[in-house]
Amino acid sequence: MPGVYDEMCEESGTLRPHWEHVVRSLEALGAAEFERRWDEMRHLLHENGVTYNVYDDPERTERPWPLDPWPMLVTSSEWSAIEPGLIQRAELLDALLADLYGARRVLRERLLPPELIAGHPGFLRPCVGVAGRGKHHLQLYAADLVRAPSGEMRVIGDRTQAPSGAGYALENRTILSRVFPSLYRDSHVHRLALFFRGLRMTLHRLAGAGQDNPRIVLLTPGPETETYFEHAFLANYLGFTLVEGSDLTVRDDRVWLTTLEGRKPVDVILRRLDDSFCDPVELRPDSVLGTPGLLQAARLGHVAIVNPLGSSILENPGLISFLPALARSLLGEDLKLQSVPTWWCGADDARAFVLEHLDRLVIKPIFPHPSASTVFGARLSTAERQALADKIRAQPHLFVGQELIALSTAPTMVDEHLEPRPMVLRSFLVAREEGYVVMPGGLSRVAPSADTSVVSNQYGGVSKDVWVLASEPERQVSLLLPAHQAAALIPEGDDVPARVADDLFWLGRYSERTEGTARLLREVLQRLLGAEGAARDALPLLLRAVTCQTATFPGFAGDDAEARLAAPERELLSVILDRNRTGSLRATIDAVVRAGRPLRDRLSSDTSRVINALNRELTRPCDLGAALESLQRLILHLAAFSGLWSESMSRGQGWRFLEVGRRLERAVHTITLLRTLFIPASPTDFEPWEALLAVAHSVKTYRRRYRSQWHSGAVLDVLLLDESNPRSVAYQLRQVEALVTALGMRMPASRPGLAERLALDALSELRLVEVPSGATSLVPTPPQEPAENSSEMLDTQLAHLAVLLADLSNELRNRYFTPAEAPQQLVRLVN
Repeated sequence: MPGVYDEMCEESGTLRPHWEHVVRSLEALGAAEFERRWDEMRHLLHENGVTYNVYDDPERTERPWPLDPWPMLVTSSEWSAIEPGLIQRAELLDALLADLYGARRVLRERLLPPELIAGHPGFLRPCVGVAGRGKHHLQLYAADLVRAPSGEMRVIGDRTQAPSGAGYALENRTILSRVFPSLYRDSHVHRLALFFRGLRMTLHRLAGAGQDNPRIVLLTPGPETETYFEHAFLANYLGFTLVEGSDLTVRDDRVWLTTLEGRKPVDVILRRLDDSFCDPVELRPDSVLGTPGLLQAARLGHVAIVNPLGSSILENPGLISFLPALARSLLGEDLKLQSVPTWWCGADDARAFVLEHLDRLVIKPIFPHPSASTVFGARLSTAERQALADKIRAQPHLFVGQELIALSTAPTMVDEHLEPRPMVLRSFLVAREEGYVVMPGGLSRVAPSADTSVVSNQYGGVSKDVWVLASEPERQVSLLLPAHQAAALIPEGDDVPARVADDLFWLGRYSERTEGTARLLREVLQRLLGAEGAARDALPLLLRAVTCQTATFPGFAGDDAEARLAAPERELLSVILDRNRTGSLRATIDAVVRAGRPLRDRLSSDTSRVINALNRELTRPCDLGAALESLQRLILHLAAFSGLWSESMSRGQGWRFLEVGRRLERAVHTITLLRTLFIPASPTDFEPWEALLAVAHSVKTYRRRYRSQWHSGAVLDVLLLDESNPRSVAYQLRQVEALVTALGMRMPASRPGLAERLALDALSELRLVEVPSGATSLVPTPPQEPAENSSEMLDTQLAHLAVLLADLSNELRNRYFTPAEAPQQLVRLVN
């Protein structure tokens, strides 16, 4: 393309030398093999749950992370020229940040106009005088780089508040190196682990001397934020605790992590929350995401915050035009890495230039706001351009003009062929005592179409892995401690905040609810689609059980039930597929996904993959046959899910909450089954015992114990009273009682409370349930049938058990999950 730098090809169309090996290797795979590997790459991204949340998507907010199979290549020699410029720029912004919140020499000496700083919302006056820890104030920095048509790299923007993208860059590298292992190995790509090891060492150093095992937390706005996957991924990868603002509290000017076992001191906060939201007391009173008193704790030096509050001032694009002079003043050096030419409209000469050249500049606000976005002057009509000029004249200090550069293009797969697409490269730096360490490469993003200059994941951009090619193989670098360095021994305790315990509890309940519903629906569909005669006699009762179990009334149990029972297909498909219908199977799967999303840092990678596999089922219209196949897969996924959390989670408080939720839900499910299938059937000639045992996954247990025909008393024994059967109600209640007792014992100054009493009452009441003589015998002899008049008594007892379990669930919520009322700002702060 004329006037545009092509990253892969020379102007003559020949390949650039450093691209030859990659191009030959990928072409040698052949179209079919390349397509297979691309499919594998997309499958791995989906399986790993790599997502990017889009705020204005009317269909859904969470999108799979887009990754192009072709890497972006940079030579070592070129990178060695870029790296010093990035380091110098980080040092310059670090010195500027320290000065703006300290001596403010740059303002006194008019190196910066005061209105450029004072008029920017990112300059937080309460942060003035707050000293940082260590040599640097700016611990993390990211620069957005573009290549001009001349081939020179330029900085188009600085990211200093909470730079995002490093985790995605690591995930991109992990995926591409797995899909193209030989190509990656033979290309001698500079590795990324050294950057992340430097990040972790920096955060440990900020905790202060003598801290062998400091508590470092990653502060996130929550699972609805656009880059939440990265927050959870980095917390898990670096070994930090992922927290939200409500998980932290400030007491005696120190920051504490509020856990179920008491408060734990926090030494360092790696924040991904915008600085103005971090403290509703001193910064933004309407924030519900932050922690009251956080700034005061930082002011007194009791906690280190990375990056420090107030660092978003450095993202002001109006600073760009002043950086060359600031570099000479603060560093005594000329700026090595130039920026895209930028004019701040608050200066008379710059404003006149911008207004004169509106038709070929990009106009940006100095602070992003929904009502003020980036505008390309060339795309405006005459009237629109005049209206923009009037806005600039009215408040010139709020706008900058930036030269529109034709971005370089990188090869990108589009509909099974390569196309050149505009590209932006984000590179990351972390501060060390000896200086800044640069991630080799970073995160590259390409535009969704060839004719756009907007490169953003929010607008459909695609990411690329960036390979900085070394001349020889890189040595392996690990985040683990060297073998000769002793690791601190940590006593049991897994820092479980109330919010996390709540999510674990409901993950257990919703996953068990999904399994119970899937097993019931599978039994219905198998009989509806394949069985005849007597086997189909169970359908009316089973269909009514579907409605009762899922609470999708009226369904098969309310008005017009007879018509639905006669033609159940439409209602069944709705109960299975309609995610907008409360209680449906698809809606319950969505609840599993919602409960599991905030727990990505707590669950193993395999467990997260199972959740993603669950989420892929029942996502599109299908018939009953296809639904049955999906139900079979669902049940297998849930069995894997149960086994994974059972075998991969340590037996701490988190596991106990997940397990008690699971056991409570299974007990409620089985009680409801008995009340909807056993009780109505007992006085009739029809006996649905095999169906009941099949739904409860206990057919073989029954047959091993009672080598006879189906008997209601024996069924009652197996599903209700047998404490050795992991599917019986008695087994669940025994486990619940032990778990609830263990939970209470780990609480500070604990003593038995209402939850323990409710769990014990439920177990004791079940043990007092009367069954016909012989029904509890463990020898393979047929028990007597229950008397007809015992049905009402049994139903009453089961109903009371259900009430006790509902009360227990509510008490667990009140005792462990309900947070204290958040402090509210009572006065309006005046700037």
